[in-house]
Amino acid sequence: MKDVQSLTDERGIAIQKVGVSEVHLPFLIKRKSGSFQSVLANIKLTVDLPKEYKGTHMSRFIEVLSDWSQKPVSYREMEAILNDLAGRLDARRASIDIAFKFFIEKTAPVSGMKSLLDYDCLFAGNLEMGNHLDFVLGLTVPFTSLCPCSKEISAYGAHNQRGIMRVKVRFQPGRFVWIEDLAALMEAQASAPVFSLLKREDEKHLTELAYENPKFVEDVLRDLVLALRALDGVAWFEVECENYESIHNHSAYAAHIETIGK
Repeated sequence: MKDVQSLTDERGIAIQKVGVSEVHLPFLIKRKSGSFQSVLANIKLTVDLPKEYKGTHMSRFIEVLSDWSQKPVSYREMEAILNDLAGRLDARRASIDIAFKFFIEKTAPVSGMKSLLDYDCLFAGNLEMGNHLDFVLGLTVPFTSLCPCSKEISAYGAHNQRGIMRVKVRFQPGRFVWIEDLAALMEAQASAPVFSLLKREDEKHLTELAYENPKFVEDVLRDLVLALRALDGVAWFEVECENYESIHNHSAYAAHIETIGK
């Protein structure tokens, strides 16, 4: 049959990224413990397309993803996926975004009750043939913050809020951090962490912990920046913090981007 996608295009426009998005497949993500977690991944997979080609072969993207969907995935596997795809399509560059929910078991601070908390994660990889994979880990972590101003001016109590930290971090070649360790580092910068399951003694503990550790959204962000600077092997990071205000009909927001050594 005639291969229309391989016909010559006369418009002279190369396309930086072409492929498939919103592909939902089960994937296996490596845990720090050495085991793996089965996740439902939302995937975008692309390659570059030279100006002389009319289109790419979309079916080959799904073929590659299907081959890898039941193999544990981390940095090295992502590099292999993109090399596989680029080889099949004779591409110079390939990229993949794998977004998924990752679950971490947490222990309540007083009762010791265990529960799972879900975190939004992203593995983003870009590969140019002949180079190492450019890998970025993205993680979203919920937290509690308590307003220092409210605590200072109130006769009793202080308003608090649930917030979200969003981090994207790029490491030097050969370096990485486990999702579990990055989540713990991020939670440590909050007034208090968030749990799925708490008993009354846990609620008391966390309420008092937040009260003794008040932080503006700016404080959370700055402390997180310092923690990421101290993380071994980090080359670049982007941070966002957003507090869903409890006494305002808007959110408090702060962001920072930094390249280490510059």
